[in-house]
Amino acid sequence: MAQISVKNLTFGYEGSFDYIFEEVSFSIDTNWKLGFIGRNGKGKTTFLNLLMGKYTYRGSITTCTVFDYFPYRIREAQMQLPAVEFVEELKTGCEIWRVICELEKLEEDAEILYRPFGTLSPGERTKVLLAVLFSGENDFLLVDEPTNHLDKEAREVVKRYLASKKGFILVSHDRDLLDACIDHCLVLNRGTIEVQSSNFSTWWENKQRKDQFAVSENEKHQKEIKKLKQAATRTSQWADKNEHTKIGFDPVKEHDRFMDTRAFIGAKTKKMQSRVKQMEKRISREIEEKEGLLQDLETPVDLKLVQLSHHKNRLVNIKEYGLTYVDAGGPVFQGLSLTIHKGERLALSGKNGCGKSTLIKRILQQAHGENLLSQMIEEGVCETAAGLVISYVGQDTTGLSGNISDFCKDHNLDKSLFCTILRQLDFERTQFLKNMEDYSEGQKKKILLAASLLTPAHLYIWDEPLNYIDVFSRMQVEKLLLEYQPTMLFVEHDVRFCEKIATGFVEL
Repeated sequence: MAQISVKNLTFGYEGSFDYIFEEVSFSIDTNWKLGFIGRNGKGKTTFLNLLMGKYTYRGSITTCTVFDYFPYRIREAQMQLPAVEFVEELKTGCEIWRVICELEKLEEDAEILYRPFGTLSPGERTKVLLAVLFSGENDFLLVDEPTNHLDKEAREVVKRYLASKKGFILVSHDRDLLDACIDHCLVLNRGTIEVQSSNFSTWWENKQRKDQFAVSENEKHQKEIKKLKQAATRTSQWADKNEHTKIGFDPVKEHDRFMDTRAFIGAKTKKMQSRVKQMEKRISREIEEKEGLLQDLETPVDLKLVQLSHHKNRLVNIKEYGLTYVDAGGPVFQGLSLTIHKGERLALSGKNGCGKSTLIKRILQQAHGENLLSQMIEEGVCETAAGLVISYVGQDTTGLSGNISDFCKDHNLDKSLFCTILRQLDFERTQFLKNMEDYSEGQKKKILLAASLLTPAHLYIWDEPLNYIDVFSRMQVEKLLLEYQPTMLFVEHDVRFCEKIATGFVEL
């Protein structure tokens, strides 16, 4: 057991307008199961890279431990090879028998080590890389978003596996995973960093109570500041009025006043002015305390959705439907029947590779009047209502490049409204000046979500929309969908999101 001590850490990317970390200090224990929580773009992955020594920074990170990072970067040439041939390149000193033992705990057969890595499913790849990561001894492991693109079953396996381990930092926005796997939280707040002994739900409850207390204290300070300002204004006016009476007087009207009265008035005025200065000091102190209260307050803005109303109640009709790739050994899926009516929010579920994304793309083709791709054969019925407008969010963000102005022009979006939605999703204004290829994965996903929210549609089809999206933004999206109740077909492996949002489930 050792400690990692961070003191006065300051770091910003070259050419950036602001620091990601500025004079940050905290300590963590290498025996903890630490959940790393924060908004997209706050610097979670950056901090992991700083621990790995990839960037130059000011301040100090002191530890005697060795770090290792997930996910490993797999080169194109390695994708053609079985993992058994390159695990030593990923982790120095890695022994295959240890990897096989870890795979067994991940409920996976060792034979996947001997198949070309590129042919493995996302879940199988994740399990291989996790097995390599945990095959060493005494390393402190940095696990960055291990469940993205994994189906429900694979997530459950990874959740149980990580829950049995210790000595890691886990970056994840999956609340269910965090609650199951961690015993401490490292939180990047808006203005501070805190370390707390708890799982995610306990930390969130504590934060809500803390925020509520901060708001009530802030209101109390505001009232106190208002009273002090009013009292200071009155006293200042009295002092000024008094001061004007020091010189000159009417002997008829002020028969009880003498020349000696001038000194008395001056002393009285000085006393009043001293009271004004004391009040001003108290006002400054109250304002300073008030500003400190709200620096970490999370106040997510309510999002809005403009949806279209279709004249038909049934928007999609699929009956005894199947798709098969030409020259494939068997169908992607077959015998599928589902209907999407107005107001329904259907969650597509099933293992990776069962055809969820393929079905979504076919529905999009049908709505746009496009023919089925020549390499596929279909059977059964796949119909969409005439004139159906669909707003789509896909899994892939790799095509995002250039600036926001160009993106809005290409997608016929109002730039000011688009930027407003991004601000509501906690985009800093400085991010608008960057190119999108420099955004974090979570920020890129927010670009796609914001575009979808700004596109009026009859049906919203979202394919894994919450990958890389931070916890707070997930809660915003949940609130939006429950309030506006749009018609949706979506694929999402976040268990809590599906439980709250879906009105029905379709298993492939």
